[in-house]
Amino acid sequence: MRWGGCSCADDGFGQWVGRVWSVGGSGGRLYRVRRMVCMTISAATFAPEYAAVADAPRSDDYARLTRIRERLLALNYSYDAVQGLLGVEAAEAMARDQVVPGLWRVEHVLRGDYSAEEKNLARLLAFFLLARPLTEAEAAEVFCDTLVDFEDAALIERDAADSSRWTASVDLRPHAADDGTEIFVAADLGAHQRPGVLRKDHVLGIGHASLTLAQITERTPVKRALDVGTGCGIQTFHLLAHAEHVTATDISERALAFTRFNLLLNAQALNIDPQNPQARVSLREGSLLEPVAGELFDLVVSNPPFVITPRVAGESADEQFTYRDGGLPGDEIVSTMVRQLPSVLVPGGRAQMLGNWEIIRDSKDPEAPRPWDERPRAWVADGGAEAWFIQREALSPASYAETWLKDASENRDRSHYEQTYVAYLNDFASRNVHSIGFGMIWLRRPTEATAAGVTEPLQRFEEITYPIQQPIARALTESVRRYDRLAAMDDEALLAVHLEVAEDVTEERHGRPGAEHPSVILLRAGSGLCRTQLLSTETAGFASASDGELAVGQIVAALAMLLSWPEYGEAAAAARGTQEQHPRDTLLHAVRELVLKSFLHFSDEHAGAESAGENAAEVHAAEEQG
Repeated sequence: MRWGGCSCADDGFGQWVGRVWSVGGSGGRLYRVRRMVCMTISAATFAPEYAAVADAPRSDDYARLTRIRERLLALNYSYDAVQGLLGVEAAEAMARDQVVPGLWRVEHVLRGDYSAEEKNLARLLAFFLLARPLTEAEAAEVFCDTLVDFEDAALIERDAADSSRWTASVDLRPHAADDGTEIFVAADLGAHQRPGVLRKDHVLGIGHASLTLAQITERTPVKRALDVGTGCGIQTFHLLAHAEHVTATDISERALAFTRFNLLLNAQALNIDPQNPQARVSLREGSLLEPVAGELFDLVVSNPPFVITPRVAGESADEQFTYRDGGLPGDEIVSTMVRQLPSVLVPGGRAQMLGNWEIIRDSKDPEAPRPWDERPRAWVADGGAEAWFIQREALSPASYAETWLKDASENRDRSHYEQTYVAYLNDFASRNVHSIGFGMIWLRRPTEATAAGVTEPLQRFEEITYPIQQPIARALTESVRRYDRLAAMDDEALLAVHLEVAEDVTEERHGRPGAEHPSVILLRAGSGLCRTQLLSTETAGFASASDGELAVGQIVAALAMLLSWPEYGEAAAAARGTQEQHPRDTLLHAVRELVLKSFLHFSDEHAGAESAGENAAEVHAAEEQG
């Protein structure tokens, strides 16, 4: 089995330089970890095998990296400055891998009445982001006395066709988190920045998939986090804001070289001591979870090489795109990860990842698909993990093939394109695949109570193809917290709590003109997963009265009296779950659904959210002591 980072088709999330939400550091915890290290370790001995890898940035001289960072800062190479200089249209075009509007804007700046600083910024961003070469004079003006540093670090090189010009060896761009952290991220040049098909060991930069994963990753403080298939290291950089220590793995030596370079280039911004990087982060090379066998983590994130690629007899690893191709047939790379991830999580530990899954044709109607969640449900059927799958889109085999052939610029060679396109179609047909789903995956290793059957494990499978709030991580965390609380309640306990309608929820009523009563009542959530819920008259009445003042039982009793429900006795309780179910049980089931979907909140939940915490390590420690 093989492992690398992965790209993803545009799902409409993120921006081209990645302004992504994150939470600040975990304060004292980071300090305690640094004190626990007894010996001083210099950057030179931090994963030295990745300091000078061929065709990758060199990070074997920390003083050089410091000078490079200082020059980038002096040039005002930041998210806001680049965004401001390019303008909205050119920046949005770059998100679509279109460089012409950006180049047009840069030329306008260079020829216009702009300051020397603005013109140098224009040259720099066009150089690293738009593949515009620099003349000798321009390079001298932009890099000044750090020109040799950029060259020695393998960030720039002489143009092979014209030695009087300089070209970028990497894509080097600013990345900003909403907490104010500014870093620089190096990755391989993309298909829009270089000729020909991508190299097989391509190291992916900041893209839509990496931004989506960052936006769904829960940001509660944890002790140990794992980034599987780190690529250029983007998930690790975000994890460092709320994890005491991060382990980053990849099958690619070049990917780990990029990650090491980026970590040390941004050591100060990432709160990494360059004299002791191991206190915060470690790099491991290997496939899947092999590099961390026997270890446990509180949080795992992964943007795996989930792209379903036709297998070829006798193919070698060197023939596969490591950033997207896991080397297994069909969706086995994702199913393998889903099944194995619980083995590296502490009880209560969580994982977030992206993935593809095959949707099989219906045997009775080949033109129709079987349920999209049939395969994902089977992956977690053994109870090894609680799961929440959200399918965001589904593509036909033909659309899927076109997407990924274009992604690696394989459409530039017509003969190769047609041959590989046919291989994709034959591959999907061999497994009777109707379509391919893409989405977000949330996993949790069950606690002892869940494993023992004391509480019901979370198993949720939803298809949400419309736009949702981003970042979505906080909404997911709060939703799971409500599920855990609700799962521990029987109906009697539920009747005693106080609920209130979430602040973002609105109600819609539809009916025929002149009708006395509405025929349709809807609740709409304006944030989070932006769900819409159809209500019965009884449930609408309950929601209208849910302002936190009355307990659930009081509202139910009032509705029972108003609607003249029969008395709830032993016979009614025995009919629960049948067609003769008492209206009270039907309503309580609907109330639970409204809480699970975040239309209703517990009235006291926000006051206790901070103290409640979500640190899986602390939960695990408490269970061991108890």
